[in-house]
Amino acid sequence: MATAVVAGSPYLYGNILSSIKATETINIGVIGTGVRGGGLISMINNIDHVNVSAGCDVLPFRLKKGLARANSNPKGYSDYRKLLDNNDIDAVIVATPFHTHSKIAIDALDAGKHVFCEKTLAKGYNGIRDLVNKANQSKNIFQTGHQYHSSRLYTHVVDLIKDGKVGNITAFECQWNRHGNWRRPVPDPKLEKAINWRMYREYSGGLTAELASHQIDFVNWVLNETPTQVMGVGGVNYWKDGRETYDNVHLVYSYPNGVKANFTYLTSNAKDGYQIKVIGDKGTIIIDLKNAWFYPEGNKNKRVLGDVDGVSGATVQWDKEKGYKINVEHINPSQQALLDFRDAVLNNKQPESNIITGAKTAICVQMGLDAMYNNEIVKWNASVLKA
Repeated sequence: MATAVVAGSPYLYGNILSSIKATETINIGVIGTGVRGGGLISMINNIDHVNVSAGCDVLPFRLKKGLARANSNPKGYSDYRKLLDNNDIDAVIVATPFHTHSKIAIDALDAGKHVFCEKTLAKGYNGIRDLVNKANQSKNIFQTGHQYHSSRLYTHVVDLIKDGKVGNITAFECQWNRHGNWRRPVPDPKLEKAINWRMYREYSGGLTAELASHQIDFVNWVLNETPTQVMGVGGVNYWKDGRETYDNVHLVYSYPNGVKANFTYLTSNAKDGYQIKVIGDKGTIIIDLKNAWFYPEGNKNKRVLGDVDGVSGATVQWDKEKGYKINVEHINPSQQALLDFRDAVLNNKQPESNIITGAKTAICVQMGLDAMYNNEIVKWNASVLKA
C-alpha cells in the first residue's frame, strides 16, 4: 500500500507575517515598474522590514502606474543610474526586459546594492559570464528571481524526490501552454518594441526565457546536474504577426545520468496549462502552479489511506485521476521569493536561488535558443562559469 506523502494546510494568500525579530528596514528600488515589477511592488506592501523607496522605468505611464501601487510614496526615476546613486537605497529589483538584466545588475552591484534579478538571469553567454564574475567578486546578496525555487511546495517535492519517492528518475515532461498572442496594447507605434520586446530576438528569449526557464531550473535543481546537450525545434506557425520569437517551442535536454527532459510551450492551445511530470520507476509526481500529486507506479487503488498528518489531522485521499494529493503549507511563490530575499539580506546569507543556479539555467536557455535557431544539437558550454 502506498504511504501518504504529506498532509497540511492549503495554498495561502494575504498578508505575510515576519518570521524575524530584526528592526532594520530594507529600502528597495524597483527598476522596471511594468507588469512584473508593479506586481512585486504590491506584494512588498505586505512584507515587514521591506520598503519600496524608489522606482524606475523608461516609459512614463508605466512608472506612474507602478509607483501608484506602493503604499510608501516612492521616488520616481527615468534613468536607473540616478536611482543607483541614491545612497538611501539598500537593494534593487531588476524587472526590466531580458537583454538589459546583465548591465543593470552589474551596475547595481558596483553601486553597492543587494540585487534581486528577475529570470532569466542574463541574455547570451557573455552577459551571463560578466554578471557571474561581478557577483562572485561582490559581498552583496544576489538572488535570481526563479520564484518556484523559493516555493515551499516545490522545496518539499524536491526533498521527496531526493528521498526516493518516485524511485529512479527516468524522464521529465514539462509544459506551460497558453492560448493567446502574448501581445500587449501599444498606445503609440513608436513604442512597439519597448512594450512588446518579448516578440523580438534582439531583446528577448521568447517562450524559452520567459516560461521554460522556470521548469529548466526545477529539473537542474532536482538532478543537481546541468544538461550535456539540447536539441529543439520551434517556429512562428500560428501568430503570424511579424514577431521574431517563436510561438511554439519544443526542447529535449539530455542529462549526464541519461535522463531526458522534454519541454513544450504553445500559444495556440492551453490544455493542462502549466505542468511538470517527474517520472520514476516507483511512481510519478505531477506539479502545477499551486498543487502536487503522487501517483504510485502499479498501484491504482483509490481507497483512502490511513496515514494521517499529526499536525493538521487531514487524511490523504486519492484526487480524481491525479493520484494522492501532496498538501503542504505554502504561500504565493513570488511572495516567498521576496521573503527569502529579505531574510538573505538581513541575515547576510546567499539564497538558494542564487547567481550560480540562475546562471546555469540561463546557459540552458541560450543553448535551447541556439539549438532551435541554428537547427543543431548544442552542447553544454562549461567555459561560461569559469573566471
